[in-house]
This record gives sequence, structure tokens and C-alpha cells, in this order.
Amino acid sequence: MSQSFLARLPLSRYEVDRDHLTRARPDLFDELRADPATRVLLILDGSALLSSPTSLALLPFDAVPDALQLVYLGRSLSPASPEPVGTPIVAALVEDAGHFAEAEWGNLRRIGSDLSDRDAGLFVEALGILNWHRSHPFSPRTGAATLSTMGGWVRVDPATGAEVFPRTDAAIIVGIVDADDRLLLGSNALWESNRYSLLAGFVEPGESLESAVVREVFEESGIRVTDPVYLGSQPWPFPASLMMGFMARVDDSVESILTPDGEEILDLRWFTRDELRASLDEILLPGPTSIARAIIEEWFGGPLE
Repeated sequence: MSQSFLARLPLSRYEVDRDHLTRARPDLFDELRADPATRVLLILDGSALLSSPTSLALLPFDAVPDALQLVYLGRSLSPASPEPVGTPIVAALVEDAGHFAEAEWGNLRRIGSDLSDRDAGLFVEALGILNWHRSHPFSPRTGAATLSTMGGWVRVDPATGAEVFPRTDAAIIVGIVDADDRLLLGSNALWESNRYSLLAGFVEPGESLESAVVREVFEESGIRVTDPVYLGSQPWPFPASLMMGFMARVDDSVESILTPDGEEILDLRWFTRDELRASLDEILLPGPTSIARAIIEEWFGGPLE
């Protein structure tokens, strides 16, 4: 993978030491609450409290309303942030905004590419782990309500003592090119009719990433591809995906007929670079926070405004 491509992945950036050994302290949150250096990131309905349109607000513990869930995110490594290097940071899931109701809150999809490296890493980490807590309140073995432990990174079944760990869903996303170096874009049934992006899908059990590329592309487009080349990965906590980006080319040794599956993908179009540039007034592309946009721009050869 190229460094230029990695620089296009805004949600893969981080300046955080996750400090995993500290998670094991039995009274961790009491210690953090008593430490005046600790700062807390508030999360409400998937949005984070902001201090400016492009910066997260990190609060002292005594300014934080009652939280539904606390997670120790680690320590800041950023020399450019207002908080000193080594500042411990906690994510707090709140039920309502309380006295921050009039404050500015930010959605990761919209502001992720505008945040600093540290803030982008903190927001992705917080959203991913809190989404997991929300979806795993009960033990998959006994149905008992699980309890949060290890700084919010493990849930325990009190009936059996079995530990439940966070899960991440592996997904592939593919830039597909033909013999003329045209790029294939599709319109998903859940989007506006003029929004186009790359083909993507989840990796199935017992399947390699490369096999998932070939299968998903064929299922959604009728096109057989070959030689998937890995580009890089980006977390996508909506709610719990890790998007793994590839480029692949049409397999000219077999006949393929471009056919949208009619369920997920309603339309498919091939674009040359000139055609894509000329279409920007009529179609919508993925936002700058997404790995899809990064792959498209990698193929295009530069930013698309």
C-alpha cells in the first residue's frame, strides 16, 4: 500500500496510546475520576460534543453528567492538542445532553476528515466500543445481563464468569477497473438515485478477503474480477465494520454481463476519468470521510472537488 493512499484514510489516523495494561485496574474509574488531568469525551446518539466545528470537547470528570457507560480510551500522544501528552481520556455514553443541550455536537461521517489525527482516532475508538456495548447487553450463552469490566473493554456473564469481547465485522470494498481502465460505480437501493459508490460487502465465515472480493462483485454486478490487490483498511463504526480496500480488474478470460442484482444495487455505470469529472454536477460520490472516496481518488489520480 502507498503512503499517499494511507494519507487519504481519515478514520485510520490516531495519536492515542490505548494503554491496555491500565484497563485491568479494579478501581480504574475511581482513580481516573480522582485524577484532575483526566478528560472525558461525551457521546450522545452517535455524536460527540465539540469545542469547535473541527475539534472534540474533552471535559474534566466533574463536568460530566451521569453516564450509561464509561470506557477508558487510553492516553493522548498528541503534542499539538490542548491537553498534554499522557492525558488519560475516557468516553462517556450519555442519555441526554443535559446542560450541553445548546452546545455543538458532531457526527463522525460528516466531520471525520476535518478532525485532527488524535481526535479522529478518539472518536472512532469511542463510537466503535460504545456501539458494541449497546448491542451486547446480554450473554450469548445464558441470556443473563452482562457486566462491563476491564475499563469497558470486556463484558462478563455473572452466571458463568464467561467473558465477552468486542467484535469487528470484516468487510471488503473494491475499485473495479476494466481493460480500458474505466472504474465501475454502483447505486445502492438505500441511497438517492444519483448517488454512486464502489461495490462492497461483508466477508463470510470461512472466506478469505480475496475470495470475498470475487464473490461480492459477481453477486452485485455479474462481473468476474481477478487479481484483487489490497490497498489499506479503515474502521467504519456504523456500527462495527472494518473496511478493507482493494483494487481488482475484470477477468477477460471469462464472459461477464454487467447486471445489477436488483436488490442492493439498482444501477451500474462505467466511468473514464474524463466522464467522472464531467458527471460531478449530476451524481453524488462518497463523502471525504469514507475509504470509498479514497479509493476513487487513488484511481482518479488526485482529489475530486
